[in-house]
Parts: sequence; C-alpha cells; structure tokens
Amino acid sequence: MPLEDIRNERIKKLEKLKEKGIDPYPAKTERTHSIAEVLNKFAVLEKSGKAVVLAGRVIAKREHGGSMFLDLRDAVSKIQIYFKKDVLDVDYDLALETIDIGDFLEIEGLLFKTKKEEETIEVKRWAMLAKSLRPLPEKWHGLQDVEERFRRRYLDLLMNEEVRSRFEIRSRIIRAIREFFVKEEFLEVETPMLHPIAGGALAKPFATHHNALDIDLYLRVAPELYLKRLLVGGFEKVFEIGRNFRNEGIDAEHNPEFTSIEWYAAYWDEEAMMGNVERCFAYILKNFEIKNVIIFEGKEITFAKKFSRINFRDLLARYALIADYDRETRESLATRARQLGIEANPEETKGKIADEIYKKICRPYLVQPTFVTEHPLDISPLAKKSIKPDTVRRFQLIAGGVEIVNAFSELNDPLEQKERFLEQEKMCAGGATEMHPIDEDFVEALEYGMPPSAGAAIGIDRLAMLFTGAKNIREVVFFPTMRPK
Repeated sequence: MPLEDIRNERIKKLEKLKEKGIDPYPAKTERTHSIAEVLNKFAVLEKSGKAVVLAGRVIAKREHGGSMFLDLRDAVSKIQIYFKKDVLDVDYDLALETIDIGDFLEIEGLLFKTKKEEETIEVKRWAMLAKSLRPLPEKWHGLQDVEERFRRRYLDLLMNEEVRSRFEIRSRIIRAIREFFVKEEFLEVETPMLHPIAGGALAKPFATHHNALDIDLYLRVAPELYLKRLLVGGFEKVFEIGRNFRNEGIDAEHNPEFTSIEWYAAYWDEEAMMGNVERCFAYILKNFEIKNVIIFEGKEITFAKKFSRINFRDLLARYALIADYDRETRESLATRARQLGIEANPEETKGKIADEIYKKICRPYLVQPTFVTEHPLDISPLAKKSIKPDTVRRFQLIAGGVEIVNAFSELNDPLEQKERFLEQEKMCAGGATEMHPIDEDFVEALEYGMPPSAGAAIGIDRLAMLFTGAKNIREVVFFPTMRPK
C-alpha cells in the first residue's frame, strides 16, 4: 500500500479515537514501572497479584481470534502484552481497530507466563499515548540509500540495536573522560562559541554577523586561546567539553561540527601531558571493563601502560622515503608530494606539505597507540620551539591510523607569539585560508604573564569511532551535516 494511503488510514483511526472522546496525545501517563523493572522482578510482581502500568511503543502485533498479542518496547527492554476480548469487551474492539505498530500505549495489567513460559502482561486497561501516522520501516537494513539512515536518524535508532548501542558507548566515553579530569583536579569551564577572531587552530571558520553590535563573528574552530586566558587569570588546570566548527571538507574522519575535550595544565610540559593522556586512556578502558585491547577494523589495538613514540621526521623517512626532511626545500617536497598523489597548493608551506604527506602515507601504518613527536614549526604557531631547528614540542596520539589527541607545550612568550601571528597574517594575505589575523587581545593577555603550560585536545567523535569500530564519523554523530535533499 502506498505511504499516503497508509497515512490516510491511520488518520481515520485517529479521528475514531477522538469521536470516542479519547485524547490520542495526552500529556500524562500513570506509568508505575519501566519494562526492565518488571522483567527483573517478574516473579515477585506476579506473586503479589498487583497490577502494573507500563508505557512504550508497539513494535509487533499478532491477532488470534478473540485475542491480540503486542510487543511493547521502551528505551531499554520489551515485553509481550495480551489483549483478551472476554476481559476488555468493547475496549478490545477499539484496540483492534485503532492500534498500529509504532503507536505509544499505556497499559495496566497483571503478570503471567504463557504455556511457552513467555513473560506476559494481561491487559485490564489501555490508553493511547501517541498515535503514529507513518509506518515504521520493515527492513531498514535493506535501504539502498545509506544516507537515509543519517537523514532520519530517529528511525535508524529505533530499528537498529547496534546504532543505539554505539551512541550509548559514546555517552559513556564522555562521562568517563569527565570523571577522569575531575579526579585529576581539573576545573570544568565554558568559553565562547562566537569569536571576534577565529583562532586556536589552523582551520577555515564559519562566519556570521551580530546585528545589534554590528560586528562579524566566527563560530569557534577551537577553544584554545580562551582557555589559555584562564591560565593567565590564575587557574592552573582547566578543561572544556564542547563543539567546534570548521568550514572544511567532509570525509570519513571529518564533520563540519564536532565535539572535543580540550584541557590545559600550568607547570606541565609535553612529557607530563603524555603521562596524563596515558592515564586518561587507562581510565576509559577500566570504565568499560576492558583490560587493554580493543578491536578496530579487524585489528587488535593494545593500549599498553606506556605508548610507543616516533618523531615526525623519522616517520617521513620510514614510510614516505623522505630521508632528510631538513635538507628538503619546499619545491622538492612539493615534487615528492605529487609523486605520492598529493597536490600542494601554492600557498602551502613546507611543513604543511609534509603534514599532508604524513597524513596520507605515514599515519595509516600507526595501528598501535603511538605518540608522534617534534612537528614542524610552521604548522604549529601556538607551540613552544624545541631545541631542534624549526621543530616544536608537540605530539599527536595515533591509534588505528586515526589521530586521536593533539597536544604541545604552550608558547607563552608574548613577543614570539606576536611574531608568529604576523607571519600567519602574511600567509593569509597570500591565500592561505586556514591562517588567521593577529589576536591582539590574546597577545596582551600573554604580556601579563602565562605560566609554562601544556595543553591537549581529544576528538570525541574519533574516539567513539575507535571504541565502536565505526568506519565513518557520521556513524557516531547523532545528526551529521548533510546536503539537503
């Protein structure tokens, strides 16, 4: 039957309920138990002979002569409910005529077990809580257009147990992370989503305009510069869990809006931060009662107490055959990139080209948790220099070939920070859209003094991918950004 015909039939049933003086969308339910509670205490409740009141969605319907069986499901569990004409009389006829799969019901009844020992509730009273007008998909997995799962996520969640489980795991990850940082005596804070200057990461921002103030603003690409202002203000350990927005491409690891945790600790360097990251992952795994191994894309990933380390230049030498990065020129590196199928844009620096080579060629080899250290200076404008030329005290944690953590010792020299910002401004004028204008207010804050510090960020979405085995970031974002139909 065509969808519009089904919808029209259901509207007729809706009208029939209204004709009987029944509100098909009441505001209140008298529910006394969740279905899980009933199932967990079934024997006790059955023996008591007391009626229970449940609420949930009808997910199956079977009629046998003068009786009807429905499966009722709430957020966690499902149970069989039994309608008997001899008991309900006219209410049975109304139920048979108006209840469809997808409807939300309230039922009151007594517990019993069928001859097949199935735990069931015999209905003594029922009420419509929400009449559905569209049918649920019968074979949701069979949809040809996979993107429909993301467009109508509510149906995807309803029909796919694995999808619901994936988002429950994501929620548990966030809860565990928050617990960990609270235990480590970090203060949870909130910083602005609207920034007068886009900063804190090399990324193209979304722009908007505030009418009352008549100023342009940008959705934040990262909270970094505001969190570091809090270090200037006297807080020593801060973290923020929230959304960031980057006006860039969409692929398996990127969505224009994403969730991260970013945190900063005064008097730490990148070595102290690495230890903190290792402890954080140990805490998350313990929360999931996992010893130290997860499976991602068919590979075992072992989170040892201490993670492996390799520096950026050694990675390029090992996997991209760039034997001596320091002796390469921008032009020679651009040529090597083209040989590897990577086209370098004219405005891209030597470090940016090397980073693109690293992402495409080297990173996929890093399956086991590995700290990649000593990144190029020209792609790390907010990090402290290391003793090696044109290198910063930065690291990334890679696992399963995916970047999970980005961190560094923070640059707290205001004069050097201003010089780096000015260099970015020049590159921005030359067409590098990821670079941003100087943030004079942030430089001024640094001039009041910021203690030596380390900061880090974890992409929550990518971490959820790792823990759930999802191959695309859209599988772990409730409502990913999609092109309108």
